[in-house]
Amino acid sequence: MSGQLYDVIVVGAGPAGSYIAYELSSSGYDVVVFEEKSAPGLNVCCTGIISTECFQSLDCGTDVVLTKVNSAKFFSPSGRCLRLQTKNVQAYVVNRLLLDKAITSKAQSQGAQYFFSSPVIDIIPGKDSIQVETLCFGAREIFSTRAVVLANGFRPKLPRKLGLGKITNFLVGAQAEIEVKNVDEFEVYFGQEIAPGAFAWLVPTSANKAYVGLLAISQAKLHLQKLLNNLSGQGRITSREVEIGQKAIPVGTLARSYGDRVLVIGDAAGQVKPTTGGGIYFGHLGAKIAAEVLDEALSSDNLTAGQLSRYQKQWKVKMGKELSRSYWARWAYGKLSDRQIEGLFNVFGSNGMAEVLLNSGDFSFDWHSKLILAVLRHSSVYPLLRIRHLLFREVSS
Repeated sequence: MSGQLYDVIVVGAGPAGSYIAYELSSSGYDVVVFEEKSAPGLNVCCTGIISTECFQSLDCGTDVVLTKVNSAKFFSPSGRCLRLQTKNVQAYVVNRLLLDKAITSKAQSQGAQYFFSSPVIDIIPGKDSIQVETLCFGAREIFSTRAVVLANGFRPKLPRKLGLGKITNFLVGAQAEIEVKNVDEFEVYFGQEIAPGAFAWLVPTSANKAYVGLLAISQAKLHLQKLLNNLSGQGRITSREVEIGQKAIPVGTLARSYGDRVLVIGDAAGQVKPTTGGGIYFGHLGAKIAAEVLDEALSSDNLTAGQLSRYQKQWKVKMGKELSRSYWARWAYGKLSDRQIEGLFNVFGSNGMAEVLLNSGDFSFDWHSKLILAVLRHSSVYPLLRIRHLLFREVSS
């Protein structure tokens, strides 16, 4: 099979990779997906929280849903609790194993071929095709294709080798599945001692199980272990020994997400919300745009960087400002002291201001920039004031 010329090779069988494989296979193209893991969705360090908008667009059925979210408790560094609730469901917690399998099955039903336990180790550009070197069950193989889509997560090696740049800003996420008691709501913990530069979470997935995790600028596992010890001391955790997963999460974008016969989508391109580290929906949107651009390029047999640059232009229009504003908001938050974070809780916890923002047109589970701007209007903390002028100037220009 390595002697065949494929239309598209997709590197990575996550939600973004399998979705573009599904779209292109549905359009009649010969698509192959290479995945280093032995099956889709294995050992994924992801909470799996997606918005209703994302859930509907993925269209994978209710079997993948663990629980629904329409309320949350937010805890300040001192432990002050701010609880918010909406009438409608805002998000779903999905089982990533089942979600990845469902999207893979959709792609396979349209003819996409999958090679598991097959990491891609090199990509060799050519004039009339591009070659992909893999280790298929340990054997070195070279496959030829008209185009390659990189959807293999935050892995700098291949984009850098192809001259697309390197994402240098990232957070580290750590998470464990635990047994709990008396946890029935999504909980979020703020504080630089708890999760430096970001936040921690406790997300119930069933009556007695939950994900506990955090994002941090460094030492994520160490901070998560401290949080686990704290929750255990409160008697909220019944499981003592847990396995902690960890991964790097980009909070910046590639300089170029396209090249001759190459597109980059999802985490690999930096299509991740800097505020939360969530990448399923933005990666999904990137995959949809990439599929449309690649369909036209394949049909016209014009797979040059100039033609494929339309992909980056389109996804930047869709989410570029959102990512930029969220990046600066996350940067400013990272500069706050616990005392300043406590002050923000005092401001938004009084006079029902948080509820007003929640129920306003500024709130969206996925699109945070409007809410960020609304928060900045009411903030007098120096690091936030520093970016307020920058962002409001950008909006008015």
